[in-house]
Amino acid sequence: MKLIIAIIQPHRLEAVKAALTDVEVFRLTVMDCQGFGRQKGHVEVYRGHEFSVNLVRKVQLQIAVNEEFVEPTVDAIIRGSRSGDQGEIGDGKIFILPLEDCIRIRTGERGAEAI
Repeated sequence: MKLIIAIIQPHRLEAVKAALTDVEVFRLTVMDCQGFGRQKGHVEVYRGHEFSVNLVRKVQLQIAVNEEFVEPTVDAIIRGSRSGDQGEIGDGKIFILPLEDCIRIRTGERGAEAI
């Protein structure tokens, strides 16, 4: 089992969800988050004053999958979140972590069956 964490641009969320549905991945958790990397933020004007916003709004997805779904899930996230053919700075990142255990609270099932 693996935990896939993807950080993507908010406006790409619906495209990523559609791509995940195409590969039969239906369970995910979505969180709003902020951060910066190579984008380094931007400048905004509020009431005539310029100020630097160095945290950029992003969306974090957490998806627990069994081993056979790892590559299709990663490919779907890339397909749904990449800007254009080559992608652009700020399209996001994907992290894949080992998932030691999973427990379905309702039934008490553990492991791959609980996902």
